[in-house]
Amino acid sequence: MAQIPSPPSWKKQLVTVGVTGTNGKTSTTTWIAAALGAVHKPVARTTTVGAFLDDELLADLSKDYDGFIAHMARCLERGGRFAAVEYTSEALALGFAKAWPADVAAFTNLSHDHLDSHGTPEHYLASKAQLFMHVTDGGSIVLNASDPACALLKEIVSPKAGRVVAYAVAARGEPTFPAELTAKSITTSWDGTTVECEGDASLSPAVLRTQGIGSIFVENLLAAQLAATLAGVPPDVAAEAIAKTPAPPGRFEVIARAPYVVVDFAHTPDAIFRTVATARELCPKGEGKLTVVFGAGGNRDKGKRGPMGAAASKADRIILTSDNPRTERAQDIAAAIKRGIVGGAKVEVELDRRRAIAKALANAAPNDAILILGRGHETEQLIGNEKVSFSDVEVARELLRER
Repeated sequence: MAQIPSPPSWKKQLVTVGVTGTNGKTSTTTWIAAALGAVHKPVARTTTVGAFLDDELLADLSKDYDGFIAHMARCLERGGRFAAVEYTSEALALGFAKAWPADVAAFTNLSHDHLDSHGTPEHYLASKAQLFMHVTDGGSIVLNASDPACALLKEIVSPKAGRVVAYAVAARGEPTFPAELTAKSITTSWDGTTVECEGDASLSPAVLRTQGIGSIFVENLLAAQLAATLAGVPPDVAAEAIAKTPAPPGRFEVIARAPYVVVDFAHTPDAIFRTVATARELCPKGEGKLTVVFGAGGNRDKGKRGPMGAAASKADRIILTSDNPRTERAQDIAAAIKRGIVGGAKVEVELDRRRAIAKALANAAPNDAILILGRGHETEQLIGNEKVSFSDVEVARELLRER
Protein backbone atom coordinates (compact mmCIF):
# COMPACT_ATOMS: atom_id res chain seq x y z
CA MET A 1 0.00 0.00 0.00
CA ALA A 2 2.09 2.90 -1.26
CA GLN A 3 -0.88 5.18 -0.62
CA ILE A 4 -3.22 4.46 2.26
CA PRO A 5 -6.74 3.91 0.89
CA SER A 6 -9.82 5.13 2.69
CA PRO A 7 -12.08 2.48 4.21
CA PRO A 8 -14.95 1.52 1.88
CA SER A 9 -18.32 3.12 2.62
CA TRP A 10 -19.80 -0.19 3.81
CA LYS A 11 -17.02 -0.81 6.34
CA LYS A 12 -19.19 0.34 9.27
CA GLN A 13 -21.60 -2.52 8.64
CA LEU A 14 -19.00 -4.92 10.06
CA VAL A 15 -17.77 -4.87 13.65
CA THR A 16 -14.03 -5.52 13.40
CA VAL A 17 -12.04 -6.96 16.29
CA GLY A 18 -8.32 -6.53 15.64
CA VAL A 19 -5.41 -8.26 17.35
CA THR A 20 -1.71 -7.41 17.35
CA GLY A 21 1.37 -8.35 19.39
CA THR A 22 4.45 -10.52 18.92
CA ASN A 23 3.16 -13.95 19.93
CA GLY A 24 -0.32 -15.41 20.12
CA LYS A 25 -2.08 -13.28 17.48
CA THR A 26 -3.43 -16.22 15.51
CA SER A 27 -4.71 -18.09 18.58
CA THR A 28 -6.34 -14.97 20.01
CA THR A 29 -7.97 -14.07 16.70
CA THR A 30 -9.23 -17.63 16.23
CA TRP A 31 -10.87 -17.68 19.67
CA ILE A 32 -12.40 -14.24 19.17
CA ALA A 33 -13.92 -15.45 15.90
CA ALA A 34 -15.37 -18.49 17.66
CA ALA A 35 -16.97 -16.30 20.32
CA LEU A 36 -18.38 -13.88 17.74
CA GLY A 37 -19.75 -16.82 15.77
CA ALA A 38 -21.68 -17.96 18.83
CA VAL A 39 -23.99 -14.96 18.40
CA HIS A 40 -23.97 -14.44 14.62
CA LYS A 41 -22.51 -16.18 11.56
CA PRO A 42 -20.65 -16.06 9.28
CA VAL A 43 -17.58 -14.42 10.80
CA ALA A 44 -14.69 -13.23 8.66
CA ARG A 45 -11.39 -14.41 10.15
CA THR A 46 -8.02 -13.30 8.79
CA THR A 47 -4.81 -14.76 10.26
CA THR A 48 -1.41 -15.94 9.08
CA VAL A 49 -3.00 -19.37 8.63
CA GLY A 50 -5.42 -18.01 6.00
CA ALA A 51 -8.64 -16.15 5.26
CA PHE A 52 -11.82 -17.85 6.48
CA LEU A 53 -15.57 -17.46 6.66
CA ASP A 54 -16.28 -19.48 9.77
CA ASP A 55 -14.38 -22.70 8.97
CA GLU A 56 -14.37 -22.24 5.18
CA LEU A 57 -10.91 -21.41 3.81
CA LEU A 58 -11.15 -18.79 1.06
CA ALA A 59 -8.21 -20.01 -0.98
CA ASP A 60 -9.16 -17.98 -4.05
CA LEU A 61 -8.42 -14.61 -2.44
CA SER A 62 -5.13 -12.80 -3.02
CA LYS A 63 -2.92 -12.19 0.02
CA ASP A 64 -2.94 -8.40 -0.25
CA TYR A 65 -5.18 -5.46 0.61
CA ASP A 66 -7.50 -6.10 -2.33
CA GLY A 67 -7.91 -9.71 -1.22
CA PHE A 68 -8.66 -8.53 2.31
CA ILE A 69 -11.37 -6.14 1.07
CA ALA A 70 -12.86 -8.94 -1.04
CA HIS A 71 -12.89 -11.13 2.07
CA MET A 72 -14.76 -8.53 4.12
CA ALA A 73 -17.20 -7.88 1.28
CA ARG A 74 -17.94 -11.58 0.92
CA CYS A 75 -18.68 -11.82 4.64
CA LEU A 76 -21.12 -8.93 4.39
CA GLU A 77 -22.79 -10.38 1.29
CA ARG A 78 -23.43 -13.62 3.18
CA GLY A 79 -25.08 -11.79 6.05
CA GLY A 80 -22.08 -11.48 8.36
CA ARG A 81 -21.76 -8.75 10.97
CA PHE A 82 -18.36 -9.51 12.53
CA ALA A 83 -14.72 -9.75 11.48
CA ALA A 84 -11.76 -10.97 13.56
CA VAL A 85 -8.52 -9.71 12.05
CA GLU A 86 -4.85 -10.33 12.86
CA TYR A 87 -2.86 -7.13 12.30
CA THR A 88 0.84 -7.80 11.67
CA SER A 89 3.48 -5.21 12.44
CA GLU A 90 4.47 -5.07 8.76
CA ALA A 91 0.90 -4.27 7.68
CA LEU A 92 0.49 -1.73 10.48
CA ALA A 93 3.73 0.00 9.46
CA LEU A 94 2.21 0.47 6.00
CA GLY A 95 -0.90 2.12 7.39
CA PHE A 96 -3.37 -0.77 7.60
CA ALA A 97 -4.89 0.56 10.84
CA LYS A 98 -5.95 3.70 8.98
CA ALA A 99 -7.17 1.77 5.96
CA TRP A 100 -9.26 -0.57 8.12
CA PRO A 101 -9.57 0.73 11.72
CA ALA A 102 -10.70 -1.76 14.35
CA ASP A 103 -13.77 -1.28 16.53
CA VAL A 104 -12.17 -3.39 19.27
CA ALA A 105 -8.36 -3.59 19.39
CA ALA A 106 -6.48 -6.16 21.50
CA PHE A 107 -2.78 -6.54 22.35
CA THR A 108 -1.12 -9.85 23.25
CA ASN A 109 2.52 -9.12 24.17
CA LEU A 110 5.77 -7.66 22.88
CA SER A 111 9.12 -9.43 22.58
CA HIS A 112 12.09 -9.67 20.22
CA ASP A 113 11.04 -10.27 16.60
CA HIS A 114 11.04 -8.70 13.12
CA LEU A 115 13.87 -6.26 13.85
CA ASP A 116 15.17 -6.96 10.34
CA SER A 117 12.02 -5.23 9.06
CA HIS A 118 11.68 -2.51 11.69
CA GLY A 119 15.30 -1.75 12.53
CA THR A 120 14.74 -0.95 16.21
CA PRO A 121 12.48 -2.17 19.02
CA GLU A 122 11.04 1.34 19.18
CA HIS A 123 9.92 1.24 15.55
CA TYR A 124 8.50 -2.25 16.09
CA LEU A 125 6.39 -1.04 19.02
CA ALA A 126 5.41 2.12 17.17
CA SER A 127 4.06 -0.03 14.34
CA LYS A 128 1.99 -2.09 16.79
CA ALA A 129 0.74 1.12 18.41
CA GLN A 130 -0.95 2.20 15.18
CA LEU A 131 -3.81 -0.23 15.87
CA PHE A 132 -4.66 1.58 19.12
CA MET A 133 -4.14 5.08 17.79
CA HIS A 134 -6.66 4.59 15.00
CA VAL A 135 -9.56 2.67 16.54
CA THR A 136 -12.99 3.84 15.42
CA ASP A 137 -14.70 6.59 17.38
CA GLY A 138 -15.92 5.09 20.65
CA GLY A 139 -13.99 1.90 19.97
CA SER A 140 -12.73 -0.38 22.76
CA ILE A 141 -9.17 -1.36 23.60
CA VAL A 142 -7.82 -4.44 25.41
CA LEU A 143 -4.28 -4.27 26.82
CA ASN A 144 -1.97 -6.68 28.63
CA ALA A 145 -1.14 -5.06 31.98
CA SER A 146 1.55 -7.71 32.55
CA ASP A 147 3.49 -6.50 29.52
CA PRO A 148 5.61 -3.38 30.12
CA ALA A 149 4.97 -2.13 26.58
CA CYS A 150 1.31 -1.63 27.40
CA ALA A 151 2.06 1.12 29.91
CA LEU A 152 3.17 3.20 26.93
CA LEU A 153 0.32 2.04 24.70
CA LYS A 154 -2.15 3.07 27.38
CA GLU A 155 -0.80 6.62 27.19
CA ILE A 156 -1.08 6.97 23.41
CA VAL A 157 -4.42 5.33 22.60
CA SER A 158 -6.74 7.35 20.40
CA PRO A 159 -8.49 10.14 22.33
CA LYS A 160 -11.63 9.07 20.46
CA ALA A 161 -11.50 5.57 22.01
CA GLY A 162 -14.24 4.56 24.38
CA ARG A 163 -13.48 1.90 26.96
CA VAL A 164 -9.94 0.71 27.74
CA VAL A 165 -9.69 -2.53 29.75
CA ALA A 166 -6.77 -4.72 30.69
CA TYR A 167 -5.93 -8.26 31.68
CA ALA A 168 -3.00 -9.61 33.66
CA VAL A 169 -1.40 -12.95 34.45
CA ALA A 170 -0.19 -13.07 38.05
CA ALA A 171 2.59 -15.51 37.16
CA ARG A 172 4.08 -12.93 34.77
CA GLY A 173 4.80 -10.52 37.62
CA GLU A 174 3.27 -7.38 39.03
CA PRO A 175 1.09 -5.63 36.41
CA THR A 176 2.19 -2.16 35.35
CA PHE A 177 -1.35 -0.79 35.85
CA PRO A 178 -4.67 -2.14 37.23
CA ALA A 179 -6.39 -4.91 35.29
CA GLU A 180 -10.09 -5.70 35.02
CA LEU A 181 -9.36 -9.43 34.62
CA THR A 182 -6.48 -11.29 36.27
CA ALA A 183 -5.46 -14.92 35.92
CA LYS A 184 -4.65 -16.06 39.46
CA SER A 185 -4.27 -19.82 39.08
CA ILE A 186 -3.32 -21.87 35.99
CA THR A 187 -3.68 -25.64 35.70
CA THR A 188 -2.12 -27.28 32.65
CA SER A 189 -2.44 -30.82 31.33
CA TRP A 190 -1.90 -32.58 28.02
CA ASP A 191 -5.61 -31.97 27.37
CA GLY A 192 -5.74 -28.20 27.88
CA THR A 193 -5.52 -25.34 30.35
CA THR A 194 -7.87 -24.13 33.10
CA VAL A 195 -7.58 -20.62 34.50
CA GLU A 196 -9.12 -19.26 37.70
CA CYS A 197 -9.67 -15.53 37.36
CA GLU A 198 -10.74 -12.61 39.43
CA GLY A 199 -12.08 -9.30 38.25
CA ASP A 200 -15.09 -7.71 36.61
CA ALA A 201 -17.86 -10.34 36.43
CA SER A 202 -19.56 -8.38 33.65
CA LEU A 203 -16.60 -9.23 31.42
CA SER A 204 -15.78 -12.82 32.28
CA PRO A 205 -16.79 -15.82 34.39
CA ALA A 206 -14.42 -16.78 37.20
CA VAL A 207 -13.14 -19.90 35.42
CA LEU A 208 -11.94 -19.98 31.82
CA ARG A 209 -10.83 -23.01 29.86
CA THR A 210 -8.99 -23.58 26.62
CA GLN A 211 -7.83 -26.56 24.62
CA GLY A 212 -4.57 -24.69 24.15
CA ILE A 213 -1.92 -26.33 26.28
CA GLY A 214 0.20 -24.22 28.60
CA SER A 215 0.46 -20.85 30.27
CA ILE A 216 1.60 -19.33 26.98
CA PHE A 217 -2.05 -19.48 25.89
CA VAL A 218 -3.43 -17.74 28.98
CA GLU A 219 -2.73 -14.22 27.72
CA ASN A 220 -4.41 -15.16 24.45
CA LEU A 221 -7.39 -16.62 26.30
CA LEU A 222 -7.93 -13.52 28.46
CA ALA A 223 -7.44 -11.16 25.52
CA ALA A 224 -9.99 -13.10 23.45
CA GLN A 225 -12.51 -13.20 26.29
CA LEU A 226 -12.35 -9.44 26.88
CA ALA A 227 -12.32 -8.50 23.20
CA ALA A 228 -15.32 -10.68 22.38
CA THR A 229 -17.26 -9.35 25.35
CA LEU A 230 -16.54 -5.75 24.38
CA ALA A 231 -17.74 -6.57 20.86
CA GLY A 232 -21.10 -7.55 22.33
CA VAL A 233 -20.87 -11.27 23.10
CA PRO A 234 -22.31 -12.24 26.53
CA PRO A 235 -19.39 -13.27 28.79
CA ASP A 236 -20.61 -16.82 29.46
CA VAL A 237 -21.33 -17.36 25.76
CA ALA A 238 -17.86 -16.16 24.81
CA ALA A 239 -16.18 -18.36 27.42
CA GLU A 240 -18.08 -21.46 26.31
CA ALA A 241 -17.32 -20.88 22.62
CA ILE A 242 -13.62 -20.35 23.29
CA ALA A 243 -13.43 -23.48 25.45
CA LYS A 244 -14.87 -25.57 22.61
CA THR A 245 -12.45 -24.26 19.98
CA PRO A 246 -9.03 -25.88 19.51
CA ALA A 247 -5.92 -23.80 19.18
CA PRO A 248 -4.98 -23.15 15.53
CA PRO A 249 -2.85 -25.70 13.65
CA GLY A 250 0.78 -25.71 14.69
CA ARG A 251 0.18 -24.05 18.06
CA PHE A 252 1.33 -26.61 20.66
CA GLU A 253 -0.35 -29.18 18.44
CA VAL A 254 -0.05 -32.62 20.03
CA ILE A 255 0.18 -35.04 17.13
CA ALA A 256 1.10 -38.15 19.15
CA ARG A 257 1.19 -39.50 22.69
CA ALA A 258 3.56 -42.06 24.21
CA PRO A 259 5.85 -40.39 23.31
CA TYR A 260 4.31 -36.93 23.23
CA VAL A 261 5.14 -35.19 19.97
CA VAL A 262 4.30 -31.50 19.65
CA VAL A 263 4.53 -29.15 16.67
CA ASP A 264 4.61 -25.45 17.50
CA PHE A 265 5.15 -22.21 15.57
CA ALA A 266 7.39 -20.73 18.32
CA HIS A 267 10.17 -18.82 16.56
CA THR A 268 11.03 -16.01 18.98
CA PRO A 269 13.08 -16.29 22.18
CA ASP A 270 10.03 -15.56 24.36
CA ALA A 271 7.79 -18.06 22.58
CA ILE A 272 10.46 -20.76 22.66
CA PHE A 273 11.16 -20.18 26.36
CA ARG A 274 7.50 -20.38 27.31
CA THR A 275 6.77 -23.37 25.07
CA VAL A 276 9.75 -25.30 26.44
CA ALA A 277 8.71 -24.35 29.98
CA THR A 278 5.24 -25.80 29.37
CA ALA A 279 6.66 -29.05 28.02
CA ARG A 280 9.14 -29.19 30.93
CA GLU A 281 6.23 -28.87 33.37
CA LEU A 282 4.33 -31.67 31.64
CA CYS A 283 7.44 -33.81 31.26
CA PRO A 284 9.27 -33.40 34.59
CA LYS A 285 12.93 -34.32 34.85
CA GLY A 286 13.29 -37.91 35.97
CA GLU A 287 9.95 -38.92 34.46
CA GLY A 288 10.76 -38.34 30.80
CA LYS A 289 13.28 -36.65 28.54
CA LEU A 290 12.48 -33.45 26.68
CA THR A 291 13.94 -33.02 23.20
CA VAL A 292 13.64 -29.79 21.20
CA VAL A 293 14.16 -29.60 17.42
CA PHE A 294 14.44 -26.14 15.88
CA GLY A 295 16.38 -23.67 13.76
CA ALA A 296 15.96 -20.05 12.70
CA GLY A 297 15.01 -18.29 9.50
CA GLY A 298 17.75 -17.12 7.17
CA ASN A 299 18.18 -13.50 6.06
CA ARG A 300 16.07 -12.40 9.03
CA ASP A 301 16.73 -10.82 12.44
CA LYS A 302 20.09 -12.42 13.23
CA GLY A 303 20.15 -10.88 16.69
CA LYS A 304 17.52 -13.25 18.07
CA ARG A 305 19.41 -16.47 17.30
CA GLY A 306 21.58 -16.64 20.44
CA PRO A 307 18.60 -15.78 22.68
CA MET A 308 16.61 -18.54 20.94
CA GLY A 309 19.31 -21.01 21.97
CA ALA A 310 19.24 -19.75 25.54
CA ALA A 311 15.44 -20.05 25.58
CA ALA A 312 15.62 -23.77 24.72
CA SER A 313 18.23 -24.59 27.35
CA LYS A 314 15.85 -26.27 29.82
CA ALA A 315 15.50 -29.21 27.43
CA ASP A 316 17.46 -32.42 28.00
CA ARG A 317 18.42 -32.61 24.34
CA ILE A 318 18.53 -29.96 21.60
CA ILE A 319 18.77 -30.83 17.90
CA LEU A 320 19.60 -27.77 15.80
CA THR A 321 18.41 -27.98 12.23
CA SER A 322 17.30 -25.86 9.30
CA ASP A 323 14.17 -23.71 9.41
CA ASN A 324 13.76 -21.54 6.32
CA PRO A 325 17.45 -20.86 5.60
CA ARG A 326 16.72 -18.94 2.41
CA THR A 327 20.09 -17.90 0.96
CA GLU A 328 22.06 -18.14 4.22
CA ARG A 329 24.20 -21.14 5.14
CA ALA A 330 22.14 -23.30 7.49
CA GLN A 331 25.29 -24.30 9.41
CA ASP A 332 26.03 -20.63 10.18
CA ILE A 333 22.52 -20.13 11.54
CA ALA A 334 22.81 -23.25 13.71
CA ALA A 335 26.20 -22.11 15.02
CA ALA A 336 24.74 -18.75 16.07
CA ILE A 337 21.93 -20.47 17.96
CA LYS A 338 24.34 -22.92 19.58
CA ARG A 339 26.42 -20.08 21.01
CA GLY A 340 23.42 -19.02 23.09
CA ILE A 341 22.72 -22.41 24.68
CA VAL A 342 23.60 -22.67 28.36
CA GLY A 343 23.46 -25.49 30.89
CA GLY A 344 23.76 -29.21 30.45
CA ALA A 345 21.50 -30.01 27.51
CA LYS A 346 22.94 -32.43 24.97
CA VAL A 347 23.31 -30.47 21.72
CA GLU A 348 23.41 -31.98 18.23
CA VAL A 349 23.38 -30.43 14.78
CA GLU A 350 21.48 -32.13 11.96
CA LEU A 351 20.75 -29.67 9.17
CA ASP A 352 18.42 -31.98 7.24
CA ARG A 353 15.12 -31.24 8.98
CA ARG A 354 13.57 -34.63 8.23
CA ARG A 355 16.59 -36.47 9.62
CA ALA A 356 16.61 -34.17 12.65
CA ILE A 357 12.99 -35.07 13.42
CA ALA A 358 13.76 -38.75 12.85
CA LYS A 359 16.68 -38.55 15.32
CA ALA A 360 14.42 -36.96 17.92
CA LEU A 361 11.83 -39.72 17.54
CA ALA A 362 14.28 -42.62 17.46
CA ASN A 363 14.21 -44.64 20.67
CA ALA A 364 11.92 -42.13 22.41
CA ALA A 365 10.32 -43.62 25.52
CA PRO A 366 6.56 -43.37 26.21
CA ASN A 367 7.01 -40.60 28.81
CA ASP A 368 9.34 -38.52 26.65
CA ALA A 369 8.30 -35.33 24.88
CA ILE A 370 9.56 -34.00 21.56
CA LEU A 371 9.00 -30.37 20.56
CA ILE A 372 9.37 -29.51 16.87
CA LEU A 373 9.49 -25.72 16.80
CA GLY A 374 9.54 -22.82 14.39
CA ARG A 375 7.33 -23.69 11.45
CA GLY A 376 4.02 -24.83 12.92
CA HIS A 377 1.34 -24.85 10.21
CA GLU A 378 3.73 -24.05 7.35
CA THR A 379 3.87 -26.52 4.46
CA GLU A 380 6.81 -25.12 2.49
CA GLN A 381 10.46 -24.70 3.42
CA LEU A 382 12.47 -21.88 1.81
CA ILE A 383 15.88 -23.22 0.81
CA GLY A 384 18.00 -20.98 -1.38
CA ASN A 385 15.56 -19.37 -3.78
CA GLU A 386 13.29 -22.41 -3.91
CA LYS A 387 10.16 -23.45 -2.04
CA VAL A 388 10.27 -27.09 -1.03
CA SER A 389 7.21 -28.93 0.26
CA PHE A 390 7.73 -29.71 3.94
CA SER A 391 5.22 -30.02 6.76
CA ASP A 392 6.51 -30.74 10.26
CA VAL A 393 3.17 -32.35 11.12
CA GLU A 394 3.08 -34.65 8.10
CA VAL A 395 6.77 -35.60 8.33
CA ALA A 396 6.49 -36.40 12.04
CA ARG A 397 3.36 -38.48 11.49
CA GLU A 398 4.99 -40.39 8.65
CA LEU A 399 8.05 -41.11 10.78
CA LEU A 400 5.86 -42.21 13.66
CA ARG A 401 4.04 -44.65 11.40
CA GLU A 402 7.38 -46.10 10.36
CA ARG A 403 8.19 -46.67 14.04
